[in-house]
Amino acid sequence: MGEEQKRTEPPNSRNCPSPSTTGEEDLRRLIDEIESLITLSHTVRVFSVKWQVIRKKLKELSAYLVSAETTHPNQNQNHHHRPLDDAIAVITNTVRECRDLASRCISVAYSGKLLMQSDLDKVISKLDYAVKGIAAIYSTSGVVTGELALVVLKPNLGSTREDMRFYVKDLWTRLKIGDTQLKIQALVSLNEVIAEDERYVKIVVEIGDFVIHLANCLDSTDLIIQEECAFAIAVISGFDCYKGVLIVSGVIGPLIRVVEKGSLKAKEYAIRSLEKLTENGDNAWALSAHGGVTALLNLCSKDEVDVELIGPSCLVLRNLVGVEEIKRFMIEGEAISTCIKLIKGRDELAQIGAAEFLQCMSSGDENVRQLVIKEGGIRALGRIFDPKSDFSFKSRESALKAIENLCYSSVEYVNMLINYGFMDHLLYFLRKGDISIQELAFKSACRLCVTSEEARKAMGDGGFMAEFVKFLEAKSYEIREMAAEALSIIVAVPRNRKKFANDDHNIGLILQLVDPKEGNSGNFKFLLSIVLSLSSCNHARRKIAHSGYVKNIEKLADAGVSDAKKIVRKLSANRFRNMLNGIWHS
Repeated sequence: MGEEQKRTEPPNSRNCPSPSTTGEEDLRRLIDEIESLITLSHTVRVFSVKWQVIRKKLKELSAYLVSAETTHPNQNQNHHHRPLDDAIAVITNTVRECRDLASRCISVAYSGKLLMQSDLDKVISKLDYAVKGIAAIYSTSGVVTGELALVVLKPNLGSTREDMRFYVKDLWTRLKIGDTQLKIQALVSLNEVIAEDERYVKIVVEIGDFVIHLANCLDSTDLIIQEECAFAIAVISGFDCYKGVLIVSGVIGPLIRVVEKGSLKAKEYAIRSLEKLTENGDNAWALSAHGGVTALLNLCSKDEVDVELIGPSCLVLRNLVGVEEIKRFMIEGEAISTCIKLIKGRDELAQIGAAEFLQCMSSGDENVRQLVIKEGGIRALGRIFDPKSDFSFKSRESALKAIENLCYSSVEYVNMLINYGFMDHLLYFLRKGDISIQELAFKSACRLCVTSEEARKAMGDGGFMAEFVKFLEAKSYEIREMAAEALSIIVAVPRNRKKFANDDHNIGLILQLVDPKEGNSGNFKFLLSIVLSLSSCNHARRKIAHSGYVKNIEKLADAGVSDAKKIVRKLSANRFRNMLNGIWHS
């Protein structure tokens, strides 16, 4: 009789639900017990830190169990889920043990603090084990559908690395074995955390094959999966230390296939990733080997393409210019004419990207410069910088940088700019532009004045000297010094000296600013150079001699400053000649 009783007794009878109840009822009862315990825990006034941890674990368990409740096997008799039933039994015992501890803490009915702390640590470990165990149950039986998957809660801010890693591994499992809907949910959750906290990015990279799987999913026929994977790779590519992992994982080929055939969003993310990855010139060949150069050039040259893709594509191509063979391939593929066409268009990002691409292509390459000019590139760029146009500051900034790169190193090309009216554009923005464009024009004008004698003459005739004088009193020391240097270069041209001296204010201000106290500054040296040049002009020399600030020059001469001594000698020689002339004619 005893043996018969043993055979019919279910195993682990102490931990199993009563035969009179269903698994669904036990699950509901456990959820209610957990919620009740969470409420009770708020009344505990001792060991508050440990009870906060316990509450967090209880809330996670409750979320898992509520998610499982609607799909419990009792709702589908053909579906067996014994591991979940066993987990419910174990968790029920742990929850009851936790309730007992809560009651003892509330009534302060424990023998010692150290012993109670030990008991609380033990129950925290049990709850943590339960959380991880129930979350892992679904991962043991192949492909999981969204209906059966338990949801692991996203860790709170300040969570441990272990919690974060557990969460990422859960997402990794879903991505590997889940159906389409579960894969999408996993990717969305993944992208949420890696976009918020870079620590998650490190964990993703550390988990074996995760990045490889993301790369493979770029070829998914489901556009949402493709887009989410492209976004994840774009985020990871933003970290220099992980670019090598992406390359080794084989992302280049799939990214280029996305550029060719993916959705608009996926293409945007793919191009962003390629731009980051090709910042390292060593990766340029990998892109070229997979047909990436052709794909990007085709994208830029098609009229029907989404314009928001063109600018970023140009930036990827810009990164490839450093490889001479790829650069020549792009030139043969009519990259220059394509860029000029984009510059003539109206899309800002496309203009900026194309201008930067041209700038890199032509840097140090006279043959490319000639091709750009032959194709009308200078005119197209100059049109963007024309005050009569309504282009944005960013477009004008990129156009001006490209103009400087293309033309400022050649007297011939500078003369071409002058003939195109470029000087007038610069002068307009110096006089009437807002602060940002005015500073841009000022710095460009300072660089222009050193390019050629013709440029300096044109600037003297055009009225640039008066504008530079205004910048001598700017708040920025850098601007003041640049203005002084530019003026010293321009007034070195004899015909410009007399024009400069025609305005009494100009000479008076220069002499006033030549302060002996600033004798070691670059600004001071350029101002003194201006006065020295002007002292070679009779008209200017007389005004210097009669200025109330000429004493500044005399003090510097007495202090042994070379240029100041030269100026004083010229002024003295002029006075001596005047005396002789007076005696001769008397």
